[in-house]
Amino acid sequence: MTHTDVPNLTVRDVTRADEAAVRDLLNAAFPSGMEARLVHALRHCGALVLEQVAVDADGTVLGHVAYSRVTPAAIGRGQGMQVACLAPVSVRPDRQHKGIGTTLTRVSLEKLKEIGEDLVLVLGPPSYFPRFGFDAELAKKVQGPYAGAAFMALALTDAGSRDLPIEVALATPFEEFE
Repeated sequence: MTHTDVPNLTVRDVTRADEAAVRDLLNAAFPSGMEARLVHALRHCGALVLEQVAVDADGTVLGHVAYSRVTPAAIGRGQGMQVACLAPVSVRPDRQHKGIGTTLTRVSLEKLKEIGEDLVLVLGPPSYFPRFGFDAELAKKVQGPYAGAAFMALALTDAGSRDLPIEVALATPFEEFE
C-alpha cells in the first residue's frame, strides 16, 4: 500500500473483494459500460499486469487503474521487452479534479517500473497524459492498432526507448474497441 500526497488516500492492488466496487466505479465514470466489460475481460483472461485502486480512509474505492500485457508481435530488438497498456484509469465522477487520478497514475507507473516493465502505451487525452512523461513522438515507433496524437508511449527503462521500433498486439479484449 502506498500513502499519497492526497489526504487520506491510499493506493493499493485490487483484491477480489474490490471487483464489484470497481465495476460500479467504471460504470459511473464511463456510462457506456465498455470499460467495465474490458476490465472484467482482461482480469478474467489473465492479461492484467497491474490493477490498483485509490481508496479513502473508510476503504471506499475512489479511483481505479488497469494495465494489461501488450505483446511485441515481430521478432527483433523489442521482442524481449515487457510492454503494458494503461487502460482505463478512472475516478468517481463526484471526486474528479482533486488529484486522485494523477496520484493513482503516478503511483502505478512507479510500481510498473519496480516490477520490470520497459514501456507503457496509452490511448488518451493529449492534454492529460504528457504530465506523466507519455509522448506521442515515442509512440510513433510502436506499430499497433492505434496511431495519432492520442496514442502515447512512456519508456520506463533504457530498453523501452532503445529497442524500438516494435510492432505490438494488444490483449484480445481490446478488439471490441478497434
